[in-house]
Amino acid sequence: MKRRSRLRSKEAREILAWIEDGFGMDLSGLMDLECGFVEDDKAYVANGKVVAIETKDGLMPTIHGLMEHSPTRRWVTVDMGAVKYLANGADVMAPGIVEADPGIEAGDLVWVRDQKNLRPLCVGTALMDGGEMKAGRSGKAIRTLHHVGDPIFNIQV
Repeated sequence: MKRRSRLRSKEAREILAWIEDGFGMDLSGLMDLECGFVEDDKAYVANGKVVAIETKDGLMPTIHGLMEHSPTRRWVTVDMGAVKYLANGADVMAPGIVEADPGIEAGDLVWVRDQKNLRPLCVGTALMDGGEMKAGRSGKAIRTLHHVGDPIFNIQV
């Protein structure tokens, strides 16, 4: 990570509020937020972990941030058969979806978890609404932007 610096309180509050509101995460204890660059992306670091990243696709929480701060919104649950494909960066197909937050709308950033452990697997853009995902029989439901094992996941702080 290059050019790491501490953010001003106002800027840190805005970034943390966006993540809290969108994903239902409790980030109230994180007031010391740092920003650094990884290639062309901005990475936001709190307590030694990258909790969010800003790419050309926009600002999104990272897998580490999701694991640390237990989100309650914008989740999609997939069956265990989909896990190995998602760990390799595949997009989420509708037949593998078991449950989805009904508040999801097409175009929202969402996070995907496995059915057994409910642990985050990837973050992506919803291509259909939450109800459609659950009922969907075919087609791509989520375009994956960040997944376990990708360069974002492996950022060294």
